[in-house]
Amino acid sequence: MKRALAAFTAYLRDEKQVSPHTLRGYLSDLDQFASFLATVFPGGGELKAVDTLILRGYLGYLHQRGLSKASVMRKLATLRAFFRFLHREGRVASNPARALHAPRQMKKVPRVLTENDAAALVEAPAEGKKNPLAALRDRAILELLYATGLRASELVGLDAERLLLAERLVRVVGKGRKERIVPFGEPARRALEAYLGARPGLRPGTPVFANLRGKRLTSRSLQRIVEKYVRALPADADASPHTLRHSFATHLLARGADLRAIQELLGHASLSTTQKYTHVATAQLKALYDRVHPRARRGGGPPKEKEP
Repeated sequence: MKRALAAFTAYLRDEKQVSPHTLRGYLSDLDQFASFLATVFPGGGELKAVDTLILRGYLGYLHQRGLSKASVMRKLATLRAFFRFLHREGRVASNPARALHAPRQMKKVPRVLTENDAAALVEAPAEGKKNPLAALRDRAILELLYATGLRASELVGLDAERLLLAERLVRVVGKGRKERIVPFGEPARRALEAYLGARPGLRPGTPVFANLRGKRLTSRSLQRIVEKYVRALPADADASPHTLRHSFATHLLARGADLRAIQELLGHASLSTTQKYTHVATAQLKALYDRVHPRARRGGGPPKEKEP
């Protein structure tokens, strides 16, 4: 198992070029699977003996532990990729994961901010006397997230030479090391200029967004920054870096942007991934209809007028 995991790790890192975050997810899922196998095959030699029945037992074990369907589906995807690799490399005689089917899952509509709430969030950082550079950085982060729809990993991985301020463009290295170019607006450019103008020593190869010690921000640090300014929103609002990505796409679609153009901007490999935003737009239209159309109310009649 250890040799198989080492080979699979090298394949993901060197050939597939997955992100460090994705690699950690794969290995965490497989470590959990290895622990399960150790209880089934205490004497070792477990991989060659794994069949579809054992894999189904593992999925049942995950369900018994109370994991959500989404988590089970992710672990199943990991097993499929792992055994597909092992079979192709001749490490197992057949692929026992091929016969497994993922449980059907209800598609969730992505959480998005209203345009007013998105504006309030990106404008929340105010220049403070205690740490003005951090306030400038946070404003630039929020403006760029909402202006481009970048993933959290893409934003924290952004190096100085990939930011083209004069052209208002950013060269993004996304999933699978695929590069795309995304434009951004004037407010984001002004916020970036203010931040970078106050930050000395920025040169090619250095991160655009750094902590107070000059080190690259982590995705967790970015999450905390966004959560800090969510307090400026209404009490029932919620947001994360990915919420701003969803809001970016939804607001573009609502204002008439082409779905394929949004796919390119987001860096989605498949249009079907981008199509989830059409469900958001449909949900918004239905809510609007239910709120304002006179025949949308239950019973179909006009609203009752209050007695004077």
